Amino acid sequence: MREAICIHIGQGGVQIGNACWELFCLEHGIQPDGQMPSDKTIGGGDDAFNTFFSETGAGKHVPRCVMVDLEPTVVDEVRTGTYRQLFHPEQLISGKEDAANNFARGHYTIGKEIVDLVLDRIRKLADNCTGLQGFCVYN
Repeated sequence: MREAICIHIGQGGVQIGNACWELFCLEHGIQPDGQMPSDKTIGGGDDAFNTFFSETGAGKHVPRCVMVDLEPTVVDEVRTGTYRQLFHPEQLISGKEDAANNFARGHYTIGKEIVDLVLDRIRKLADNCTGLQGFCVYN
C-alpha cells in the first residue's frame, strides 16, 4: 500500500491543512468523526483514501498527519472545530507562545522545546506505514 504523511507547520500550514482534511473527508465519504457510513467508499469501492488515512481497530479513519504551531490558537481551532473527532490528540502539537516573527527565537529557543516531540510523532506515523511514499509539507 502507498501511504503519505502530511506535516502542517505554522498558522498557514495548519489552516490549509484543516481545509484540506475537510475536503479529503468529503471526497472519500468520511464523516467528521472519522466513520464511513458504509463498508463501500464513494466511487465504487476505491480504497484510495488509505493513502492519507489509517483505519483504527474500531473502524475509524484517522488522517496521517501532524499539525504543529508554536502558538496554540490555530491548533486549538482544529481541536474544537467540526472535525475535532477526526484527529488523534497526539497529532495536534502546539507550544505556549509564538516566536513573534523572529526566526532565531523560533529556531533556537521556543521551537527547540517541541522539535523532539514533533519528530517522535512523525516517526510513529512512519512506523505504522507499510509502504511510505513520502511527506507532504504545508507551511
